[in-house]
Amino acid sequence: MKKISDAEYQARIAAAQEKMTADGIDAIIAHSHEADFANVRYFSNYWPLFETGGIFIPKEGEPTLIIGPESETFAEGRSKIQNIAKILEYRESAEPAYPGIEQDTFESIAENSGGLSKFKKIGICGFSILPVPIYQAIIKAFPNAEIFNSKLVSELRQIKSPAEIEILKEAFEISEKVFEQVIPFIKPGMTETQVVGHIQKYIYEFGGEYEAHPVYVLSGANSNNAIGRATDRVIRKDDMVQINLGARIDGYSPSIGRPIVMGKATDEMRKLLEVGLEAHFKTYEWLINGVVAKEVVDKFYKFIVAQGCGDNYLYGPAHGLGMMEVEEPWVESNSEYRFVPNMTFQVDTFLAAANFGLRWENGIHVTEDGCDMLSRYKTEIIEIV
Repeated sequence: MKKISDAEYQARIAAAQEKMTADGIDAIIAHSHEADFANVRYFSNYWPLFETGGIFIPKEGEPTLIIGPESETFAEGRSKIQNIAKILEYRESAEPAYPGIEQDTFESIAENSGGLSKFKKIGICGFSILPVPIYQAIIKAFPNAEIFNSKLVSELRQIKSPAEIEILKEAFEISEKVFEQVIPFIKPGMTETQVVGHIQKYIYEFGGEYEAHPVYVLSGANSNNAIGRATDRVIRKDDMVQINLGARIDGYSPSIGRPIVMGKATDEMRKLLEVGLEAHFKTYEWLINGVVAKEVVDKFYKFIVAQGCGDNYLYGPAHGLGMMEVEEPWVESNSEYRFVPNMTFQVDTFLAAANFGLRWENGIHVTEDGCDMLSRYKTEIIEIV
């Protein structure tokens, strides 16, 4: 399996410090938890479990990985960052007190990084998932500093390196092999969770380190959920089944989504399937180097409406892809940025009717000349009869 090199981890820290210097920022604190691990793993390869995790990166000097009191040996075995600090506020949610365990603080990290007084402007990366106790500890440690929500790390992550592109390609290849195991297996009479178990077996058997996201097997009326979890619902003949799966490789999290009809599609299903599939293919043509992102949304929405399916539209047509299967930037009607080479996206075509929904989802890589497909498996109407 391909992996990010130690040299690339060091280059990421250097790039963050260079950007801090340019933006007049004295330090950033990047935050992650088990589900949204990317900001911390991006710099350290550390992935929190039960506890949360952080990275303190000063404008100059060495970074510090921040963990809870229980994860020291776990972190030492994974982290690309040598300095590791245990802070109580990063503990698990059951809030043990850990009497007798020596712990660090933001004050001690700052003193080891040149002194508290030098940190006047501190960016929080991952602010939307930062727990209140950690925020309060930061405010207490730096009472005279400007603490603000920073997009510095997400901006760095949007442009992928050659190594990241190769890892994503491998992750999609494995995910396609997993999907190949679904079609001959799924049958009416199975529950959604039985199919999930089959998928998970092959994610790990084929080399995935984890599921890229919770596996979607959503059948019948459940298939019109834009976000959903598999249940014990029994899959029935003539159901629409929405399946999304991905195998995570070295922290990179792709997804392949397909609608599957358990029988012959009804006229209503076929209409929406055909419109969705055509819109999906058109998005590849529109989402190319140099184009302003909101223009793709405008074309996508106008196409859906022209086919008489405006009421079936919820969102779309794409979102960022990388360590998280959904990450910045979104492709939305107010997105003013332009696509540039080495951005990666999930083209995510979701349409929903009253009693069923469908999704095609594939990964793409923006190139100088357009876009390259990262996944191609059976991008067609699938009926199992």
